[in-house]
Amino acid sequence: MQQKSKLFLQALKYSIPHLGKCMQKQHLNHCNFADHYYSRIKLKKCHLTKCLQNKPKISELARNIPSRSFSCKDFLPIIQENKKPLSENMDAFEKVRTKLETQPQEEYEIINAEVKHGGFVYYQEGCCLVRSKDEEADNDNYEVLFNLEELKLDQPFIDCIRVAPDEKYVAAKIRTEDSEASTCIIVKLSDQPVMEASFPNVSSFEWVKDEEEEDVLFYTFQRNLRCHDVYRATFGDNKRNERFYTEKDPSYFVFLYLTKDSRFLTINIMNKTTSEVWLIDGLSPWDPPVLIQKRIHGVLYYVEHRDDELYILTNVGEPTEFKLPPWACGFIMDTSSDPKNCPFQLCSPIRPPKYYTYKFAEGKLFEETGHEDPITKTSRVLRLEAKSKDGKLVPMTVFHKTDSEDLQKKPLLVHVYGAYGMDLKMNFRPERRVLVDDGWILAYCHVRGGGELGLQWHADGRLTKKLHGLADLEACIKTLHGQGFSQPSLTTLTAFSAGGVLVGALCNFNPDLLRAVTLEAPFLDVLNTMMDTTLPLTLEELEEWGNPSSDEKHKNYIKRYCPYQNIKPQHYPSMHITAYENDERVPLKGIVNYTEKLKEAVAEYAKDTGEGYQAPSIILDIQPGGNHVIEDSHKKITAQIKFLYEELGLDSTSVFENLKKYLKF
Repeated sequence: MQQKSKLFLQALKYSIPHLGKCMQKQHLNHCNFADHYYSRIKLKKCHLTKCLQNKPKISELARNIPSRSFSCKDFLPIIQENKKPLSENMDAFEKVRTKLETQPQEEYEIINAEVKHGGFVYYQEGCCLVRSKDEEADNDNYEVLFNLEELKLDQPFIDCIRVAPDEKYVAAKIRTEDSEASTCIIVKLSDQPVMEASFPNVSSFEWVKDEEEEDVLFYTFQRNLRCHDVYRATFGDNKRNERFYTEKDPSYFVFLYLTKDSRFLTINIMNKTTSEVWLIDGLSPWDPPVLIQKRIHGVLYYVEHRDDELYILTNVGEPTEFKLPPWACGFIMDTSSDPKNCPFQLCSPIRPPKYYTYKFAEGKLFEETGHEDPITKTSRVLRLEAKSKDGKLVPMTVFHKTDSEDLQKKPLLVHVYGAYGMDLKMNFRPERRVLVDDGWILAYCHVRGGGELGLQWHADGRLTKKLHGLADLEACIKTLHGQGFSQPSLTTLTAFSAGGVLVGALCNFNPDLLRAVTLEAPFLDVLNTMMDTTLPLTLEELEEWGNPSSDEKHKNYIKRYCPYQNIKPQHYPSMHITAYENDERVPLKGIVNYTEKLKEAVAEYAKDTGEGYQAPSIILDIQPGGNHVIEDSHKKITAQIKFLYEELGLDSTSVFENLKKYLKF
C-alpha cells in the first residue's frame, strides 16, 4: 500500500480510460511488480490529451463483452463520450504538491491499523477481533467478534480485515510471526457473532454484493508461495465455494484489489515484468469479468476507479514527478474505505510518520497537527551522489546529528538492496533513530537494480548487469569516506534478503572497506538456488537473475559475483547473519552452507597469517519459524545492535536505554 498511495496521488493529475490505445507503440523497459510494484508503475504522460477527450462511461465499459470467457484475448473495445478538460485536475494537483513541499515537521505516534466500515471500527484487541462504535473507538467499550485463541496458533495476529458491504459478515486473515501461512476466518455478525467458515492459505480477499443483496467473498489461494487460484464463496442458506480462475503460467501470480469506491473488484495477474487486469462489476459479480488490456511483455499497469472514470497507472512513458518535503523518504498509504478521502503518511528512517488526508471534494490537503519532533532540529538529511566505475552517478541519502563534530571518527551504518526494481526501504525504524541520537551516521545507497530512478535503473542492475550494483555500492562507501563520513574501521553494512547478494559480493572483492556486517535472511547462493527449479520462487526469479540451467552466459556471469561461489581465504569483516528455520523464500540450507564455507576460509587465512591475527566473528543466528523477515522482532534488533557495538568497541549503554522508549522488552 505504501507505493499505491504515491501513484494514486499522481493519478489526481490525469486519468486514462483505456490503456491499450495509448501504449502500443511505446518503447518498453522491464521492472519489478509485487507488493512494491507500485513504486515502478508510472503514470502515462504522453498522448494523454487524446485519451482524455473521449472517456467511456463505466456502465458501458463494464458490460462491453457480455459473452467473453475468462481468457487472454484481444483489447477491450470502448464507447466514447466527451469529458471535462484536464486543467482542473492539474490545478488541484499543483496545490497539493506545493503544500506538501512547504509543510512544517511535527511528531506523530504510530497507531495500529484498523478498518472503519459503516458506523463501526474493526480491529484487534488482545487476542480478539473486536468492533466498537466509531465515536467510542478510543474507549474500552467494544464488542468481541472472535477469539483468536480458538485457532490454537502460537501468538496469532490479524493481518487483514475486510467487512461485507452490508455488515452481515467480516473476514479476517490470521497469521503468526514465525510463519507466512495464514487462515481466513468468516464471522457472521449478529447478536451472538459466530465463525461460519475458515479457509487456509488465503492471500488476498475482498467482498462484493450481488443483485440479490447476497455477500460474495472472492479470495486467492496460495500454495508454496505461489498464488494462482481465485475462488468465490457465499455463506448462510446459499452456501457455496467454487474456483473461479486458475493462472496456468507458473511465472505469474494473482492478487485481488477492490477499488477505493468499492465499485469494481480487480483481478491482477502479473509476474516481474508484465501484468494483466480484469474487472469484476461490484454490482454484478456473477457476470463474466472484463479484460482491460491483455498481457504484453514489459507492460505493467494498475487500475483504480472514481466518479465513473478509470485511473490507469502504467510503466509506459515518462513518470510524473511529485516532490516530497526534504525530510520525507517514505510514503505510506492508509487503508480506508472512504472514496471521498485519500489518507497517507510521510516518514523517514529516523522520524515517525506524519499524517495527511487529501479530500477530493474540496481539492485540498489536510494535515493532523502535533508537537514538533526534536529530531527535526537535532539531525540533518543530506542527498549526495557517488560516481560509479562507469561514470554513472548513484544517489545516497545520509542522516547524522547536527552537532556532530569530526564525522570521520563517527560510526557509519550503510544500507543497500538493489534488486527487483524495489526502492530501498526507508520507513521509520526506532532502532535507526536511536543510532543517530547516539552519534551514528546512516547512509542509504540507492544502487542500480533498485527502482529509485525508474525502470532503466532496475534494468541496468539485473541479469548480466548485476555487477553494476556492486560497483555502485563500492563507489558509495568510498565516496562517503572521501567526504569525511567515517572510515573503514568504523564502517558497517546491513541488508536483508536479495540485498545480501551485493553485500556478500563486496565482502569477497573489497573486504577492507568494512569492519562489520549484519544480514537478515540473506540470498547468498544465487547459482545453486537458480538451478533448482523445485524451489517455489525459482521460475518467478528468472528475469531478475537469469537462467543458469539453460543459458551458459547467465551461468558464467552469476559465477562472477555469487557470494557463495567466490569465498576464498582472506580477511573478512565480522558478520552477523539472521536466518529463519523454515524460510521458504531463502532456504536455510543455502545460508548454512555459506556460513560454514566462510568460516573455513577465515580459519585457513588465520592459520596462514600466523599469531597476532584477530579473526573476524562469524555468527549465524537461526530463529524458529517460517517467516522471511520479521522487522519488529525485539530479540533480532537488540542482537544486531549489540553485535555492531561490540565489533566497533563502543559503549552500548545509552543506546539500549533510548531503545526502551520505543520497544517493550
